[in-house]
Amino acid sequence: MKIADHHVGPGHPCFVIAEIAQAHDGSLGTAHAFIDVAARCGADAIKFQTHIAAAESTPGEPFRVKFSRQDASRYDYWQRMEFTEEQWHGLAEHAAEAGLVFLSSAFSMEAVSLLERVGMPAWKVGSGEVTNLPFLERLAATGKPILLSSGMSSFAELDSATQAIRQAGGSFALFQCTTSYPCPPEKLGLNVLPQLRRFGAPVGLSDHSATIYAGLAAATLGADLLEVHLTMTRDAFGPDVTSSLTPDQLTDLVEGVRFIERALAHPVDKDALSESMGDLKTMFGKSLVAARDLPAGHTLTNDDIGLKKPATGIPAARFREVLGRTLKTACAHDHRFTENDFE
Repeated sequence: MKIADHHVGPGHPCFVIAEIAQAHDGSLGTAHAFIDVAARCGADAIKFQTHIAAAESTPGEPFRVKFSRQDASRYDYWQRMEFTEEQWHGLAEHAAEAGLVFLSSAFSMEAVSLLERVGMPAWKVGSGEVTNLPFLERLAATGKPILLSSGMSSFAELDSATQAIRQAGGSFALFQCTTSYPCPPEKLGLNVLPQLRRFGAPVGLSDHSATIYAGLAAATLGADLLEVHLTMTRDAFGPDVTSSLTPDQLTDLVEGVRFIERALAHPVDKDALSESMGDLKTMFGKSLVAARDLPAGHTLTNDDIGLKKPATGIPAARFREVLGRTLKTACAHDHRFTENDFE
C-alpha cells in the first residue's frame, strides 16, 4: 500500500499517525498549531475528523446531551468543531508544508465529498463505520486506500467490510483498536495484530492507552501502522484528552519505534558475535589461579583454586578437571595455572 509518498506494509517503516480529532476544540489556530507540533515530534501523518453535524446524526442520537459548559448538547459541540472547506484546504496545505501526510476521517457522505475536494491520499474510517457498507463502497470508489479501525467489530463484520471494499475495487489496512478511553492494558488486544494478517493487508494499532508502551509493543510485533491521539497538555478540554499522548510522549514514541525497527532489521548471529569478541572474552573471562601459596607435591582441593581475570590461563570452565591433581612445582598466590604445573 502507498499513502502519499509512504510505502506501508511489511518491510517498510511503521507509518505513525498523530490523531488530533477534536483536540483543537473548534479553534482553527490551534488546529494549525497541532500540525507544527506533530511534525516536530516526528509523526508521518496528522489526522483530524470532519464532522458535519446535520449530515451524520438525527435528534435521536444518544450523544445529544449536555456535554460542556460551552455547548448545550453534543450536537452543538459537533457544530462548533466544523471548519469551512476553505479552512480544510488551508490545513491540508500547511500539513504538506510541514512534511506531513494530511488525513481526516469523514463521518458522512457529505464529509467525504468535501474531503475529496480537499484531496485525501487515504481514508481513515472510525470503528463506528465498519458496518456502514454503502459508506465503505463510496470510499473505495475513490481509488484511495482505506485505513479501517476495528474497535467495535467482530471478525465476521470485518469479513463483510473488507469484502465490500475489495468488490468495489478498493484496498485497505486494518487497525486493531479497542473502543475504551483510556484503554487499559488488559483490553489492548495486541494478540489480534497477527490475527489480522489473514486479511492479506497491512495491519496496525489504533491506540487509546495514553502511554507509549502499547505503540512500542505493536512496533516490536511488526505493526505497519500506528495511530495515537495527541493533546497539547493533560489539562486541555476535550473527550480524548485522557486517551492522548503529550508532545513529549509522542516524540519518545516515534524515537522508540524507529529504534525498534533498526534493531529488528539487523538480526544478530549469536555464534558469530561471540567469535568476534575474543579480546573481550579474554579480558573479562576468568582463569584458574592459586588461592594461596601452594607447595610442590600438593594435591588440589576446592579451597586451593581461585577464579580470577584475565582468561589467559586454564579456563574457569575446567575447574573440575583440575581438582585432585598434584602440583609438580610450587605455586605462589594468584599464579595462573598451566598444564606445566601438574604432574
